[in-house]
Amino acid sequence: MYIGMNRFKVLKDRAGDFEQVWLSRESYLHELDGFIEFHMLRGPEKEDHILYSSYTLWASKAHFDAWTQSVQFKKSHQRAAQPGNGPMTTGHPEFEGFEVIQSKPARQAAE
Repeated sequence: MYIGMNRFKVLKDRAGDFEQVWLSRESYLHELDGFIEFHMLRGPEKEDHILYSSYTLWASKAHFDAWTQSVQFKKSHQRAAQPGNGPMTTGHPEFEGFEVIQSKPARQAAE
């Protein structure tokens, strides 16, 4: 499995706008082979920003790479421009990619 994450340092006064963009944007991830799940995460608040991270889980790095070259990727990112009122983040998102080397499922409750 492969995890792709983007870290966003969102200006405190734009956090609501940032969240609304993500909550209302159209996702095409489900159209791609190998896509497993997506999470948008709100992290700690710092002096000048709030940390957010997008998390996608893929069956393999090859599936993730196919996503980044897909029409769906281009469609979802063409609307990523920051709407009105100036920037929402302190800069570009920081990408981090991880190969999963171990997974442990939750324990199943006894039936």
